[in-house]
Amino acid sequence: MTFAAHRLSVAPMMDWTDRHCRAFHRSLTRRAMLYTEMVTADAVIHGDRTRLLQHDPDVGPVALQLGGSDPKALAEAARAALPFSYDEINLNVGCPSDRVQSGRFGACLMREPALVADCMRAMAEAVPVPVTVKCRIGVDDQIPEQALFALVEACVAAGVDHFIVHARMAWLKGLSPKENRDIPPLDYDLVRRLKRERPELTVVLNGGVPSVEAARDLLEPVEGAALDGVMLGRTAYHEPAGLGRVDPLIFCEGEARSVEDALATYRPYMAARLEEGVPLPAMARHMLGLMHGRPGARSWRRILTVDSIQPGAGLEVLDRALDAVLDAEARAAARLESAA
Repeated sequence: MTFAAHRLSVAPMMDWTDRHCRAFHRSLTRRAMLYTEMVTADAVIHGDRTRLLQHDPDVGPVALQLGGSDPKALAEAARAALPFSYDEINLNVGCPSDRVQSGRFGACLMREPALVADCMRAMAEAVPVPVTVKCRIGVDDQIPEQALFALVEACVAAGVDHFIVHARMAWLKGLSPKENRDIPPLDYDLVRRLKRERPELTVVLNGGVPSVEAARDLLEPVEGAALDGVMLGRTAYHEPAGLGRVDPLIFCEGEARSVEDALATYRPYMAARLEEGVPLPAMARHMLGLMHGRPGARSWRRILTVDSIQPGAGLEVLDRALDAVLDAEARAAARLESAA
């Protein structure tokens, strides 16, 4: 199973890739695969499903990432998500946080490939949409070549053929989740080896990819094997303007989307949510890095952060922030012209 959309995807990121973030990212790229934040199976079963799972159909393709280790609960949660029209159900086997470990899911499941396989089989039998795994290459004292391939083989036997591999070990003891995103070294070669030895599988690389251009380069074949996709994480969130280059660079489709075009596309979504009572900061916070590297970026961030929390704040805040950037750019251009 390979979606063309998986050539470039935006990673599931806790507290970041919520419904509003995904709508914003979709205004920049029509083609990339987007992922939800991780939602635990128990939260879906016992919580407010509409709040947890609702998303806008125009934002697809979107994958739901679940967390858990109970096959029955995961199957029930996957079934509960069906009315929300997700294109994929993904299991988190990569998060290293203490809270996730205490619930016996996330990266600690790298030590239990048979259990992961049982979870994947249960979900696959419960829903008609593809089920996928997002994992690490190993944890703690595991040997990556053994840990990754053992997990993959177990899941393949359960009918899974799509793996998103964060190409780092996770150190569950001694490192924080933040440190686990930087300190363990990346091993892209091991992920490429997986694709080379199992060419029938869909293999997507995640971890440390600094830009859309770097993602494009990573998709080039190496030793006769080409990765099926690359997943961007923090880069996509902190410098989202880069997503505007995804469609032409990665999918060879259309033209790059400018920041101004993306804002015009996102604006009706924001207006509709404001009418529903969603506070402006819930949407504006995902846009803080949009002007990264441009004159006026600091004013953009300040206006969106400070003015958006004022009572009754609406889209005029967005207009004011954009005007500040355009004014700063005009002043910078004038200085360059006078210097010449």
